[in-house]
Amino acid sequence: MEGYSKSPHEERIEILKSLMPEVFDEGKIDFEKLKATLGEDVNFSNERYVLNWAGKSEAFHIMQRPSSATLIPSRAESVDFDTTQNIFIEGENMEVLKVLQKSYFGKVKMIYIDPPYNTGNDSFIYPDKFSETKEEYLKRVGDKDEEGYMTREGMFHKNSRENGQYHSNWLNMMMPRLYLAKSLLREDGVIFISIDDNEVHNLRLLMNEIYGEENFVAQMIWEGAYKNAARQIGINHEYVLVYTKSVFEEEPWMIEKRNVDIVLKEAKRLQEKFGSDYKTASIEMSGWFLANKAKPVFAHRRFHLIDKNGVYKEDDPTAPGG
Repeated sequence: MEGYSKSPHEERIEILKSLMPEVFDEGKIDFEKLKATLGEDVNFSNERYVLNWAGKSEAFHIMQRPSSATLIPSRAESVDFDTTQNIFIEGENMEVLKVLQKSYFGKVKMIYIDPPYNTGNDSFIYPDKFSETKEEYLKRVGDKDEEGYMTREGMFHKNSRENGQYHSNWLNMMMPRLYLAKSLLREDGVIFISIDDNEVHNLRLLMNEIYGEENFVAQMIWEGAYKNAARQIGINHEYVLVYTKSVFEEEPWMIEKRNVDIVLKEAKRLQEKFGSDYKTASIEMSGWFLANKAKPVFAHRRFHLIDKNGVYKEDDPTAPGG
């Protein structure tokens, strides 16, 4: 217990939130949504499909600000400095991304990033004071050790769920870095981003805006540890979003399985021949596969059932590993 009772104002807000959660955005009342929910005729100020958040325009300014930072080689900590094909850079990542623009603009084939997941316990740099000068910014985040390097405590700030701009802070941190990363990619380049349930929905919309929805490749999942608690839902996977920089035809990311067109053509012929007699059409489809046993099309033999929607296969979702 904190030892303090809630004010009448806070109690009313809690009651309203329990009754009408849809009118709240990052813990604050959206009065346009409130009026619309109550039946008033409201012309929304930004009524179009767009991802918007507090501080978005200022985050653009942060991204466009030129950097005066310089990369300094550390030969003493390096291995085969003059001949190595690898490079490891330590620094504030947005400044580093800006510095890399000159030498690596449009040259990187693949980027993988593992950003903060914004779980409520993450600490990261986010531009929460846009009016400050660069000197003020460096003073604020620049807790340095005796050798002049930034300390982790100085560089990072916790973004707790109690923060009134919890999602906005994360988006303000991510957006400039994703734009800068895109400019480093080649035209056939690809970016992979690890994320979990906390921000995957916002990241998908943000990536659609920056990289283009047409360049979305996949939302892959990877499994973690299983939690065999019968009374609970086990969250056992996270995601990797995959986007290309641009659409290119030479090596398409999504290709149709071979000989599928032949199977679909035969299924359509049988649909037209037997109409709603799907049982006979399915038997004929199975016979057609057997007659083509020596041909590559036989690899699709499980797709032998026909109904009004087309051809399909049987599957058992309860099977082990299914």
